[in-house]
Amino acid sequence: MRHRRAGRKLGRDSAHRKALYANLAGALIEHGRIRTTEAKAKEVRPIVEQMITLGKRGDVAAHRQAVAFLRSKAVAHALFADVAPRFADRPGGYTRIVKLGPRQGDAARMAYLELVDYVPERAPAPVP
Repeated sequence: MRHRRAGRKLGRDSAHRKALYANLAGALIEHGRIRTTEAKAKEVRPIVEQMITLGKRGDVAAHRQAVAFLRSKAVAHALFADVAPRFADRPGGYTRIVKLGPRQGDAARMAYLELVDYVPERAPAPVP
């Protein structure tokens, strides 16, 4: 029985799962929105919220913690310089999950995981 066992395994061992979470969190911080499965989005969401809270703290220890988890100085810099200041006056709830339909190949439930202030770029209208 798995009573009171938090988290999903996602068919991976712990090191692979930790790397997956770091990569998804880094991609979300870098791009503002990622398309992934609902299960992965639900698992990565609290991690990203924690990273943004670290970015809002802004001290050296928080920066080192972010680099240690995200494994990229460039992404950590983007977190502290660009993303965290946008949420300075917000007490939490920095991300949203927008559910999409099933994936074509295996019918996995897909979702967008995005920052709440994400504005999708409109493609220019075709010239007649």
